[in-house]
Amino acid sequence: MLFPTEKFGLNEPPQMFFKRLFRKIFIEDWLMKLVALVITLALWLGVSGLRAPITTRLNNIVLQPRISNDLEITNSPVTEVALVVTGDSRKIDQIRRENLIVSYDLTNAEPGDLVIQLMPENVNVELPTGVRLEEIQPNKIAVKLETVEEREISVKAEIEGNAPEHYEIYSETVVPQKVRVRGPSSYIKSLDFVPTEKINLENQQADFTAKQVPLNLSNPNATVLDTAVDVIFRIGEKRIERIFLVPLKNKVEGKKATVVLYGAHSVLENIRPESLQVEMLRAESGEESLQLIVPADIQGQVEIRKLKIN
Repeated sequence: MLFPTEKFGLNEPPQMFFKRLFRKIFIEDWLMKLVALVITLALWLGVSGLRAPITTRLNNIVLQPRISNDLEITNSPVTEVALVVTGDSRKIDQIRRENLIVSYDLTNAEPGDLVIQLMPENVNVELPTGVRLEEIQPNKIAVKLETVEEREISVKAEIEGNAPEHYEIYSETVVPQKVRVRGPSSYIKSLDFVPTEKINLENQQADFTAKQVPLNLSNPNATVLDTAVDVIFRIGEKRIERIFLVPLKNKVEGKKATVVLYGAHSVLENIRPESLQVEMLRAESGEESLQLIVPADIQGQVEIRKLKIN
């Protein structure tokens, strides 16, 4: 049965049969059939585009490696590439270049200097369906891989500015004294200390503590696992040396010792020589040694730089 609404005679001559068939297909209801054909073509064009694929170049696409946790890239490899793609122009126009990332796999690579061949088969990039990656430019990049090491490194406090006139820094203590640093082996082995950010000492006249001072590493491939430290400063009056001649206790009259003390200017200027005592001590072995006795109110404020018998 050719059509549900009409039967052709079985005994009809072939010439008449084909004539009626032609009329049925091409002449009757031709306008409706033409509209249906146009709609069908429009739908097909909408789906397939019926356009020849185009080839274009996408510039400045981010290039990222995938590496294992125990390796680090220590040179400055190419970070952007151009992609040559082929496909429907409308699909290509929909691509947002800033959202594209081309990644390549180095998770099984060994440490050393490598030349990586970038091909459509060994990179990963998400393109719309119907768009094909043809080429990557440049297609070769140089990469230097190093093993990653972690070690404790001493911290050094970096300061700027000076203490006010007549004052000085007695000491500085970093807490903790060492921090853990993780980075390329060659860099970690060459690192003598980790500096802090600058600590300003302007107008500081007394002891103070700089809290949570950030650490400052120049190598972007290295990471400080303990990111901040406290630095305790002891600041006081400028110190001087002063020489005293002190008679020896319980010794022959006229025998004196030379005493050189170091401390704050105001403290040393107020010490009277007669307030100091020097004794000769004898150990069980018979060895003699000198002992200086200072007034109780200045104990811990002065340092003995020299003590000897004249």
